[in-house]
Amino acid sequence: MAGILKYSSSGKAHPFHIVRPSIWPIIGAIAGGILAMGAIMYMHDVKIAGTAIGLKGVVIGLLSVLMVMFFWWKDVIYEAVVEKAHSPEARIGLRYGMGLFIASEVMFFFAFFWAFFNASLFPVEAIGFVWPPEAIEIIKPFGLPLLMTMILLLSGCTVTWAHHAILDGKNDEAKQALGITVVLGIIFLGFQVFEYAHAAFGFTEGIYPSAFFMATGFHGFHVFVGTVFLFVCWRRAHKGHFTPKSHFGFEAAAWYWHFVDAVWLFLFLAIYWWGNTIGVDLRPQ
Repeated sequence: MAGILKYSSSGKAHPFHIVRPSIWPIIGAIAGGILAMGAIMYMHDVKIAGTAIGLKGVVIGLLSVLMVMFFWWKDVIYEAVVEKAHSPEARIGLRYGMGLFIASEVMFFFAFFWAFFNASLFPVEAIGFVWPPEAIEIIKPFGLPLLMTMILLLSGCTVTWAHHAILDGKNDEAKQALGITVVLGIIFLGFQVFEYAHAAFGFTEGIYPSAFFMATGFHGFHVFVGTVFLFVCWRRAHKGHFTPKSHFGFEAAAWYWHFVDAVWLFLFLAIYWWGNTIGVDLRPQ
């Protein structure tokens, strides 16, 4: 503990981590601004000197954000592994931060579920007062979607296995479990791409396709992000960064992955099963 004690202006020792001045917050804000402006110019087909910007601004902004994420997180890992700055008290703040981030993600998906249930519980005349719309060829829930559900549930088991292995100091087991989890995440994403490629409807073909692709598509993006998180943890496990008493980087990734699992269960039950097989019929008798 003596190695991680800091000193206040009064000279009294405290265990809290005082973050050094960093350029990454301001650089991150600039990168985010470039990404947002690039997306706006792309969506509105903005031209400069008669030449369309296209996806150039989006690509530059995305690469800038990824660069900031890489170097900023590298600094955080350095603080945890080399400087030993993440004391038990400092980790409390990190846990609160990750918890609030996941809470914000819950509200993000709440908006998509709200849109779906608003359209499905009260189908309007434009879609024939029935849900799912009769013109839509639905995706059967107990085929590929059920297999994808089993894959994600299995990945939740393997990430829990990795957590217990770290707590028990079994680093080799943790590496094995994390590797399996990453592979399962990649397999899930592959099946989702296959499902999209073979869907009988397109994104702009009505409220059903829009609700389906927005909800499941953003979930797929979160699976991709979670897979990247866990891949980084797998690499860190190979470098011996995690100990039974200090492994918050893995904990944060595991919380995120369990959140992704839970959202998919709601998606499967609400959109694939209920929305496709039971539905609502408000047509006049």
